[in-house]
Amino acid sequence: MKKSYLYSIASIAIIASLASCKSKSGTSEKTGMAYNKQEFGGFEVNKKFKRGPGPGLVEIEGGVFVMSGSAINVPGEELSNYNHKRETTVSSFYMDETEVSNTNWLEYLNWIRTSYPTDHEYYYNELPDTLVWRRPLSYNEPYVDNYLRHPAYQDYPVVGVSWEQAERYCAWRTDRVNELLLREKGYMTSFKDINGGTSKTAGNATATARPTEPFNTDIYLNGQYDDKGKKAMKDLNPSNAAGTKGAATGKNAATRNVRLEDGIIKQPYRLPTEAEWEYAALGLIGNTQYENISANKIYPWNGLGLSSAKRSTRGLILANFKRTKGDYMGVGGSLNDKGGLTVAVRSYMPNDFGLYNMAGNVNEWVADVYRSKTFEAADAFNPYRGNYYKDKKVADPVSGKIEKDKYNKPVLTDAISYKKQTWAEKQAATPPPTVNTYADQRGFRDKANDLYGEITLVTDKSRVYKGGSWEDQALWLNPATRRFLSQDESTADIGFRCAMTMLGASEIRSTGKPQFKPKTAKAFRAGK
Repeated sequence: MKKSYLYSIASIAIIASLASCKSKSGTSEKTGMAYNKQEFGGFEVNKKFKRGPGPGLVEIEGGVFVMSGSAINVPGEELSNYNHKRETTVSSFYMDETEVSNTNWLEYLNWIRTSYPTDHEYYYNELPDTLVWRRPLSYNEPYVDNYLRHPAYQDYPVVGVSWEQAERYCAWRTDRVNELLLREKGYMTSFKDINGGTSKTAGNATATARPTEPFNTDIYLNGQYDDKGKKAMKDLNPSNAAGTKGAATGKNAATRNVRLEDGIIKQPYRLPTEAEWEYAALGLIGNTQYENISANKIYPWNGLGLSSAKRSTRGLILANFKRTKGDYMGVGGSLNDKGGLTVAVRSYMPNDFGLYNMAGNVNEWVADVYRSKTFEAADAFNPYRGNYYKDKKVADPVSGKIEKDKYNKPVLTDAISYKKQTWAEKQAATPPPTVNTYADQRGFRDKANDLYGEITLVTDKSRVYKGGSWEDQALWLNPATRRFLSQDESTADIGFRCAMTMLGASEIRSTGKPQFKPKTAKAFRAGK
């Protein structure tokens, strides 16, 4: 069957489909008031929003699948390596085309070094553990010294990274992508002006334009980042308009930060959930037509074998893994997977979603806390174990400003309530519940066994990783397999890739598909 690719070109994703709210118009169907007009209160509505992935991501159209449906029953293997088979639905989302590479991580380290040149602890904490290559009876010292930094490995997946480090990378990447987007589009001061440009001061003198503190998306959206570019949004709120009538559209108009309602800021990068990862790895969309799946898979590719059946590539291994206990790459002159260790992140053929190395090369961290029986009880829609609800700590209740740490990030505290508080409750500032009660309500623990971490190696810090690696045999290439490691540990065979939530309709491509065409309100009133 012809394969269906759903992803967009990553190079244009960062600025794709961004529309300014300045020229939009429309009228409320419920009140008759005009949108985006100062005289009607300045309520702004973006009627031309078009979504798109952030840099490096491809679109994954969600749907139903059997979680763990690809599992292979192997005699002697522990059943806890697999989920219990269960029909599950995953929302559409975005996912990295490739694993995060050494170059990607070195970019992160470089930003830390240039932004916080004297904070050696911050830099040290984000260094991968290159000592993961050391084995008592193996000579791997060249990888300890070279794997992260040498150009020979620049496109290879970063390893020695803990789950916690991967999470922090996702947060950093979110801020860099949104900052670039806002500066390139002129909503904030451009990088060109920051790095060598000048800005006017009150006394008509010139000064170099420099950001006063590192950009953070949450702080910016809360209005605590005062940096307006040449194309900053006009503030149509009459109470904020500068000067006389009409100032909101004139040269002296008040400006504002971009808001979430403008549809410009990208959603946070994050680790994919286990369900998202498994769904994306299988790529059943290439085998599906009119809701009928023509063939299931046990790997991210079709067929039962591990080598290509195509005439031009017949016999070539389809992933980077260990064929036998001692065969990591094959015979010299005819290497099978062409990699003794890891290989470049764009090796082999992508699956039907356009994702590379969803089997082999490196295992990949996912967001979930590990429990062997999670999917006996988890929700059938977007299942996930690990919800840990946090609130941003308010520094000033009057202005609504949130407290920041020394890295200009919001200070987070345990969520006080699981529902919207009344105004009186909010003013009373009810303290959060105890840690134990909160953990139980999070659902980290299995009700049937409350001794995790006491009589087992599994704790609330145990995180799932999936996919198989260069050091694993073929069994682990099956997307249903799952293992766990403490979130603060790392190995030479675990890396990661990021995901992003897709907002709006689940269907990505509607062209050529049967669909209802609802009437517009104007046509309905006209009786057409």
